[in-house]
Amino acid sequence: MLRALVTVCLFGLIVGSFLNVVIARLPERRSLWHPGSACPGCGAAIAWYDNLPLLSFALLRGRCRACALPISWRYPVVARFVVAAALLAALIAITAIDLQLQIIPNAITLPGIVAGLLANLGTGAVPWLDALIGVLVGGGVFVAIILGYALLFREEGMGLGDAKLGAMLGAFLGWKALLFSLFVAVIVGGVLAIVLLATGLRGRKDPIPFGPFLALGGATGLFWGEKVVAWYLSGFGR
Repeated sequence: MLRALVTVCLFGLIVGSFLNVVIARLPERRSLWHPGSACPGCGAAIAWYDNLPLLSFALLRGRCRACALPISWRYPVVARFVVAAALLAALIAITAIDLQLQIIPNAITLPGIVAGLLANLGTGAVPWLDALIGVLVGGGVFVAIILGYALLFREEGMGLGDAKLGAMLGAFLGWKALLFSLFVAVIVGGVLAIVLLATGLRGRKDPIPFGPFLALGGATGLFWGEKVVAWYLSGFGR
């Protein structure tokens, strides 16, 4: 599973890099293969170590090594799209597995935490400090809930898989969008749990996987999280 996730992430980065080549050359009817990549400003050939998806962009701080010309915004935007697609694919897999087996695989969440931090470091979509805080908040909230539930009811509630998934979402989304994601997950999950209990479809001790609700919240936070938080902090648009 870990090998598959790493393969998917690497494949996604390669696809994103190639898409940028297509976008730059296809309209001009230039070859997609020859010559190699070069700076559009000074024409200097781009060495392989400066052409690594996301990583090189971050190390070069978005500028050409030879002439310091800013690298087009298109490159990180395409990379962000690839990162978002990878996150959504992981959330779909987690949803299906949790519904079927009531587990959230470490093979997805643990590499996902690292991938989210590195992706934000490379694209700048979320400040690295916000992403790191997101990991601590996303994991810490659920660890606190797990410990609190165990102390109050002397039994297990949520599993640590939810905490690791929360940390992964924090790594990708940052703490601000994560808060919105958690809000959506708790509201939707809480309402559905009440309905299931009230209708007798589930008993109090019957497991109700929370991973799918976290995944839904994560997808919602990916698209609207930062905007909703900014709107809220601005005083509801006033």
